[in-house]
Amino acid sequence: MNPLLEICAGSLNSALAAQEGGAHRVELCDNLREGGTTPSLGQIQIARKLLNINLHVLVRPRGGDFLYSDLEYEIIKEDIVQCKKIGVDGVVVGFLRPDGCVDYQRLVEVVELSRPMSVTFHRAFDMAKDPIEALNVLKASGVDRILTSGQQNSAINGATLIRDLIAKAGDELIIMPGGGITVENINQVMRMTGALEYHATLRNTFDGSMRFRRTGISMSGGSNEDEFSIRETDPMLVKQCVNKLNNK
Repeated sequence: MNPLLEICAGSLNSALAAQEGGAHRVELCDNLREGGTTPSLGQIQIARKLLNINLHVLVRPRGGDFLYSDLEYEIIKEDIVQCKKIGVDGVVVGFLRPDGCVDYQRLVEVVELSRPMSVTFHRAFDMAKDPIEALNVLKASGVDRILTSGQQNSAINGATLIRDLIAKAGDELIIMPGGGITVENINQVMRMTGALEYHATLRNTFDGSMRFRRTGISMSGGSNEDEFSIRETDPMLVKQCVNKLNNK
């Protein structure tokens, strides 16, 4: 069986580009600059109508850490319920306690609430205090996979830990490398980890269609921000990565 490619899509356009390029699955989210947050209900609904590949949705109410208030936790559960109603294939979640351990109690509740959808524990894992302890807790919780960069800034730098996690996970759950994976390095990540699923954005910068362009102002307040270019998944990059996964 050839490895699977999941595209982290920060918009509906990126999700459709992922499908066009031959990706096997999309993780739909918003606000990639924040590390990803939950996309709008409308975006999820239209994505479900237009995507023939598996659709997973990030359920994260805000950027920042993964210690959520009771109110934020209620938002997470409601978003999961809505995803289930729409017919989403899976949700992507992550909870930590103040001591850096996985919040087992909340996670078990969310896994049960999510079924029959697949459940991925996202890169909150990379902020956990002890990755092996976290792996054991996640095994017990019933999640289907862990998205991880091996507790480093990129999957290549964390490849040794990722390979170790794959060995320790066995057939109980999937370890999916993600973080800095590109067309240029995906074969190297494959050789170093032996994973069966991979996660990447594979974005490019595309010029916007505005003819009038006001200068000297930024919507985010940063003087160097370009308000007239758009970062989207590039279907050609997706296709190249899929080909590399198939050819090994």
